[in-house]
Amino acid sequence: MKETKSKSALITGITGQDGSYLAELLLDKGYEVYGVVRRLSTPNTERIETILPQLHLVEGDLYDEQSLISAIDLSQPDEVYNLAAQSFVKTSWNQAVLTGELTGMGVTRMLDALKHVKPDAKFYQASSSEMFGKVQETPQTEKTAFYPRSPYGVAKLYGHWMTINYRESYGMFAVSGILFNHESPRRGIEFVTRKVTDTAARVKLGLVDKVDFGNLDAARDWGFAGDYVEAMWLMLQQDKPDDFVIATGVTHTIKDFIVEAFKHIGIDNWQAHIGLDEKFMRPAEVDFLKGDATKAKEKLGWTPKTTFSELVKMMVDADMEKYRKIVKSAQNVE
Repeated sequence: MKETKSKSALITGITGQDGSYLAELLLDKGYEVYGVVRRLSTPNTERIETILPQLHLVEGDLYDEQSLISAIDLSQPDEVYNLAAQSFVKTSWNQAVLTGELTGMGVTRMLDALKHVKPDAKFYQASSSEMFGKVQETPQTEKTAFYPRSPYGVAKLYGHWMTINYRESYGMFAVSGILFNHESPRRGIEFVTRKVTDTAARVKLGLVDKVDFGNLDAARDWGFAGDYVEAMWLMLQQDKPDDFVIATGVTHTIKDFIVEAFKHIGIDNWQAHIGLDEKFMRPAEVDFLKGDATKAKEKLGWTPKTTFSELVKMMVDADMEKYRKIVKSAQNVE
């Protein structure tokens, strides 16, 4: 009996939040998983440490198309997930050119490499709700006009349209997931949600008394990254390529996130521990985002499983556990 060949997937950004959850999902589904990693003296593999023996890591860089060609040639992927980017919005103003090269032009290099080496592979591009920016309608759907308000949003929009262009020009199976904000305990500390839960944990354990933030009124549609990577996979299982908004349809402010986090640790007077500092404000703010994932529900059968409250508690609990271990380790040393 002839054995059925397992599918192969190539992930850029595999060491990031989304990449790590996606890699776990694909491994569970029996995929051979390849991950593109930049050549560093000390690779940051913390998020994929538990599955590292099951992965094939290949060197590559979105700045270097030849390295992407080599990675694709080696992995011969059935599916490619382009998750790598300079993804911190605030940094994009200070590093606008770098963000454009990596988050924007990097998509073109990957698409072009794929066109030359494995044009029949299915391609997923990580687009972003930041492309909506100064929103033109609420909620935002696949048909809502874009109005990015940061170099990051502009770069993401370039990659989004380039994905559509390669799909229409070359007949490639290339799709974009317009993902609204999605968080997890693996979120980088530079992101405001993780900063909130990290602060709550440190306050609870007496490690800090007060931490400064920026605009607490910015409103986002927050979901769980573990739920959202399933939507990425579902998009590449369709017969025809199409783009989808992935969101919960429920919006909360950063203040709401703070209140929920401090409530979970039993502190009502959160105001005593949260300060405001203009240096954390964006030059141009995205005030309100709320996605409509009706199309994803109807065509992909996807709906979010994790509530806002469950997400916040999950992140707070992870940070509490982390700092308890640090405190215990310090006490043992003493």
